[in-house]
Amino acid sequence: MTDLNSTPLTLAPGRGDEFRERSARRAPDSRDSDRRQLEATPVSLRRIGALFAPHKATLAVVVLLIVASSVVGLAQPFLVRHVIDVALPDRDVSLLVWCVAGMVGVAVLAAALGIFQTLLSTRIGQQVMHRLRSDLFAHLQRQSVDFFTRTRGGEVQSRMVNDIGSMQGVVTSTATSIAANVTVVIGTVVAMLALNWRLALISLVVLPPAVITTRQVARLRYAVTAARQRKLADLHAQVEEGLSVSGILLSKTLGAAPTLSRRFEQTSHDLVGLEIRSQLAGRWRMATMQVVFAAVPAALYLAAGLPVTRGGMTIGTLVAFVALQGSLFRPLMGLLNVGVDITASMALFSRIFEFMDLPVEIDDPAVPVRLDHVRGEVRFDHVGFGYDKDRPVLHDIDLTVPAGTSLALVGATGSGKTTLAGLVARLHDPDTGGVRLDGVDLRDLTLADLASAVGVVTQETYLLHASVRDNLRHARPDASDAEIEAAARAARIHDLIVGLPDGYDTLVGSRGHRFSGGEQQRLAIARTLLRNPRVLVLDEATSALDNTTEREVQAALDELARGRTTITIAHRLSTVRDADQIAVLDHGRVVELGSHEELLLAGGRYADLVRGGLAQTAAA
Repeated sequence: MTDLNSTPLTLAPGRGDEFRERSARRAPDSRDSDRRQLEATPVSLRRIGALFAPHKATLAVVVLLIVASSVVGLAQPFLVRHVIDVALPDRDVSLLVWCVAGMVGVAVLAAALGIFQTLLSTRIGQQVMHRLRSDLFAHLQRQSVDFFTRTRGGEVQSRMVNDIGSMQGVVTSTATSIAANVTVVIGTVVAMLALNWRLALISLVVLPPAVITTRQVARLRYAVTAARQRKLADLHAQVEEGLSVSGILLSKTLGAAPTLSRRFEQTSHDLVGLEIRSQLAGRWRMATMQVVFAAVPAALYLAAGLPVTRGGMTIGTLVAFVALQGSLFRPLMGLLNVGVDITASMALFSRIFEFMDLPVEIDDPAVPVRLDHVRGEVRFDHVGFGYDKDRPVLHDIDLTVPAGTSLALVGATGSGKTTLAGLVARLHDPDTGGVRLDGVDLRDLTLADLASAVGVVTQETYLLHASVRDNLRHARPDASDAEIEAAARAARIHDLIVGLPDGYDTLVGSRGHRFSGGEQQRLAIARTLLRNPRVLVLDEATSALDNTTEREVQAALDELARGRTTITIAHRLSTVRDADQIAVLDHGRVVELGSHEELLLAGGRYADLVRGGLAQTAAA
């Protein structure tokens, strides 16, 4: 005699439908060489400059402060020359006091201007980074489920945290550094030429080798930076996979901890080498330039002593010139380093912009249709869909679920049940045909309106690392405590919650692992009840539960489904036998449709599933 309450209808529960045929457009892969990535995703300085466009007025103030600070700073060598050539030889105490006071005043004014400029430029940089982080997060939130199934979580985190973090110093300081250093270099060159054009030529002869050396250093640092970011992405992925609750459980049950530790240690060891190479890249060439820069003052002293180049130079002029020479090479080195940093960061900008440029496959329509009152009728109008366009998963699905009725989807793993149900929540869009809610194609509704009309409860309940109350309120941020408790009562979980030490303020733990599978499911049901959707998609919501827990959860599901349109995927007969319609799927096609009694009397595929149970289904 067949047990009509526990007979399995399909193979062991799985979500194979949704993860098959993923060979469509690949997500960006950080392991590709950055040279190829930049060729595929070039980064223009115009686009980087556009990040600062909203801050033009403040940037103008920053530039004025930089120019003022640079001009004020150039007064220092001329004051020194006046002290040495006039005040001291003539023993003019009054002039000496004024010159010394001028030196102190110049230093104080330059410092004050520098502090204000740093405040403004840092604020601009932080606002730019905030906007970039927020825009990237929002853009990734709009990506389809397919994107996240084919992209490592560690890769997304690496671009959100590491890449933007690495760019932060460049974005915060580059514009101001360029403006400040350019101003100082131009002003210093003009002042040097005014003091003594012969010594100016000696000082400036070092520029050509400096530019050549900088280009070589930029190439070295670019290659090392790209390799380091790829290794950091690997490290993040290993941390996420190995130190999450699910990862730890898998590691302990498989005895894989030593292997994971060795793999992590190797990645970390490789990262050490890359960090060292990153710090040392091009340093010996830069060291050579520092020696050249140090030799220039010596050459100036020599030139001042030779009759050919002396030209009636005073000691004050020489001292002032040496000071100016130092003022030239410091900002010059800063400009060269800025060029190196910009070049090294291009790979980071490319990685961020590559994610920012990902097309949004499922988005709001240009002119949305508003449903003022959702009845809940769902119609699959000759729907065809495939993750790979050349290998469809669903073929010409034509089904109607009247408002307030229930449809059960049954079939072997891989038959297309999960994919079909996912179309109702618009996790994917059909390739042919359309899915309609109350006669309106889902693609004509805003995603927010659709989310308020369609609720989904799956076997893979996801709970936030927050309190029970915050997890429930995540579905409806404006829900009152009374509404939260009412939803929990309806989901048969209120009594359990109030029995916890902190009640609704109890922390659920990472991914909800402090609660059993049945308790997690009931929390998910309560969360869905808060949204009060007119259409429910129940994707094998009781598949992983024992019979006793299943009955508790099923009672909560029955409460949830009351008066709503319900589409249920299940592998137990007890969850589908009372459905108004049962659709049997086989290789993406509806092969049978009817009520439980009608399908049993027909003696077809459904009857075989009921009679044969799990073993017979496996054979099929």
